[in-house]
Amino acid sequence: MKIPAIQGIIRRRILANYRADPEVVANMLPDGMRPKCHGKFAMVGICLIRLEQIRPKALPFLPQISSENAAHRFAVELDEGEAVYIPRRDTDSRLNSLVGGRIFPGVHHHAKFSVHDEQGQIELKMNSTDGATSVHVDAQETHVFPAGSCFDSLNAASDFFAAGSRGYSDNARRGCLDCLDLEIDSWQASALDVKRIRSSFFDDPTRFPAGSIEFDHALLMRDIPHEWHSGPALKF
Repeated sequence: MKIPAIQGIIRRRILANYRADPEVVANMLPDGMRPKCHGKFAMVGICLIRLEQIRPKALPFLPQISSENAAHRFAVELDEGEAVYIPRRDTDSRLNSLVGGRIFPGVHHHAKFSVHDEQGQIELKMNSTDGATSVHVDAQETHVFPAGSCFDSLNAASDFFAAGSRGYSDNARRGCLDCLDLEIDSWQASALDVKRIRSSFFDDPTRFPAGSIEFDHALLMRDIPHEWHSGPALKF
């Protein structure tokens, strides 16, 4: 699925990352994908992103749009390189949910978002309209990377996730994943002190049995110019 380059601003991006059992994760991946691990752990998580000033790069006269979005994702490796697999996308944009997986890469489920973001304190709640997925994150900006993480430092965690700029998402066609590449000139991430996190996706024991997944850390990005480019679909 080819689309023109899309440009805009990442006003806020939270990467809430979990460490998980690689064997459990491997069973959830499409053929040809392997968990990308750090040490003995597979890394999975939620990308919670506010996009603003979004429009096709070649059509600057079109109105800009904004949206809140959530993507449940798995860090993966393929023979072609590193990427993320995104089995679930949610958005508050009616347009994205209408065209996602048909005209725009990746199925996007409609959801309601409630966000408080002031003076370094962020609380975000998301509930999908179909009732299938919900997220709640309560966090505070900090300069201290959590000592309990499986990563040694903020830089080590940031470098790991910076490499996963290509995302593969489910679409309306069987046996095929849409591809979307995120292009950022300057990757800059800071730490978040997460007071509370809940994800109906990752907390589901039918997906992740007890003891197979644990929250690790979260990263924050703000005010980042970016572009989206469609990539080659992945058939399996």
